[in-house]
Amino acid sequence: MRVSNVHVTIVDVPQIAPIAPYRSHVRSSSTTRSAIVQVETTDGLTGWGEHNVNFLEGVSGLRMQQQARDWLIGRDPQNINGFHRDCQMENRLKSGIEMALWDLCGKALGVPVAVLLGGIVRERVEVAACMGIQSYERAGEIAAYYVEQGFRTLKTKAGANMHEDVEMVRGVRDAVGDKLQLRVDPNRAYSPQQAAELCKLLAPYNLQYLEQPIPAEPLSDAKWLRSQTTVPIALNESVTDPGSVLAILEAHAAAFILPDTHIAGGILPCLTIGRICEAAGIPCIMHCGHDLGPKTAAMVHVAAACQAYSLANDTTYFGLEDDIITERIEIRDGCISITHKPGLGIEGDPARIARYKVDC
Repeated sequence: MRVSNVHVTIVDVPQIAPIAPYRSHVRSSSTTRSAIVQVETTDGLTGWGEHNVNFLEGVSGLRMQQQARDWLIGRDPQNINGFHRDCQMENRLKSGIEMALWDLCGKALGVPVAVLLGGIVRERVEVAACMGIQSYERAGEIAAYYVEQGFRTLKTKAGANMHEDVEMVRGVRDAVGDKLQLRVDPNRAYSPQQAAELCKLLAPYNLQYLEQPIPAEPLSDAKWLRSQTTVPIALNESVTDPGSVLAILEAHAAAFILPDTHIAGGILPCLTIGRICEAAGIPCIMHCGHDLGPKTAAMVHVAAACQAYSLANDTTYFGLEDDIITERIEIRDGCISITHKPGLGIEGDPARIARYKVDC
């Protein structure tokens, strides 16, 4: 079996309330823009992948498609270790292709990707509902809605200013108490000293963790911040590959690690990160970059196959108006069940891809 063709299509899928409009301290958005990767083989199989291209300037699906074709056509899609060793493409595109290769491998062997990753250790993967920056009142309303939907964990954006952050957290706690584990993500908005002050203000609200409140480097700043507070600190933007996780653990810079396929370079690096954290006794959470069906499915397979991903993994999937796969992924009582279909268990829908395609 050899790769016969590759297609890369940029799509833009609208989001719906309560996700939309999704406000961070950087911007607000009401759509999910992703690159959908379709890898075809000489045996007639098709693998599907996805990588995030939200908010990137100068994105070209045609350019990525040509890069992928130039490198991949004629190669063995089942040699994923060789792919990681030899492929020099930018990590986002690399991750989308690698995801499609895993899908192909599973389909070729007739087994789910999670089985290829070592076996299924959990049949249901818990997910965390996400929320943009909100007022006190609206945060409480959304939190109550998520509890009604069966979610047990909520992640909020933050970072515009500390008072707004605290009021939003207070709104969640006043509305639902401790019915939701609560995570707050300022996306590197604060200096270490500001983050320490924010931690003092948030300490009474029993956060599961504060995610990446400070810049990704140096790690010594995250270690210092941890020494100043009892609020657990999680790192996401600092997590770029397995080597970065080793450095974080050596520096004692985080209590939680959040990798993402499009940053780490694919499913295999996220699995490796999970194995490292499993050995170190550090929980992992799969990060979400506003994901459509293929990337959401990949998250579920990684979390289902690796013990370290034992907590709720981020998702905004429930906030999509539609998807580009034939059958939408079901979230029930805050969980996604692992599929036992071959590969990722999803198929792209050409009509939906065409409907949401962005010409670039």
